[in-house]
Amino acid sequence: MMKSFSYLVTLAMLGSAFPLLAFAFDPSLRQDFCVAINDSSSAGPKLTSATADDFFLSGINIPRSTSNPLGSNVTRITVDQIPSLNTLGISIARIDFAPYGVNPPHTHPRATEVLVVLEGTLYVGFVTSNPDNRLFAKILNKGDVIVFPIGLIHFQINMGQTNAVALPHFNSQNPGFITIANAVFGSNPPINPDVLTKAFQLDMDVINYLQKQLWLNND
Repeated sequence: MMKSFSYLVTLAMLGSAFPLLAFAFDPSLRQDFCVAINDSSSAGPKLTSATADDFFLSGINIPRSTSNPLGSNVTRITVDQIPSLNTLGISIARIDFAPYGVNPPHTHPRATEVLVVLEGTLYVGFVTSNPDNRLFAKILNKGDVIVFPIGLIHFQINMGQTNAVALPHFNSQNPGFITIANAVFGSNPPINPDVLTKAFQLDMDVINYLQKQLWLNND
């Protein structure tokens, strides 16, 4: 009797967990595609008569400006740029790097990233979660590929004296992009400095200085 009861409890626990797993990523398709549009008269995206343009975007081959303090530029290609990506669970981007340009430590809360180097040499890496905080890092050259697991902090920097280009792929139509420095020191409204001085073990003057900086969104 006790064994049967334990078995039922186990099934109940698994049953309650599976819905959470099922909705952890983009929703599964219920039809061939679902092209979304922004319509001010509706509460959100809705089905529309699709055309070939809803599945198309040109110009990804054009270099983007890297004239900023980071020396890099991220061009996102998500459901906002290609409406047919809605519910398909995939998107891409283009990252342009000036010599020694950096895509600073950041995370994608809703997607794993597979990055392909098209031109140049990049030093890249990601850090695992607590308590290990282990760094996995590699130097990538043209044609190399690396995976950044979902939610983990990662970065890229151009190690060469020429421009570099990378093409990241995501398993989400909208992977999200959280730059660590922006989120911590550039939040709106600002995080209470007392929290940051304690968390980072820094003087209040240093925290105040960091919170006054112009933290760039790299896109």
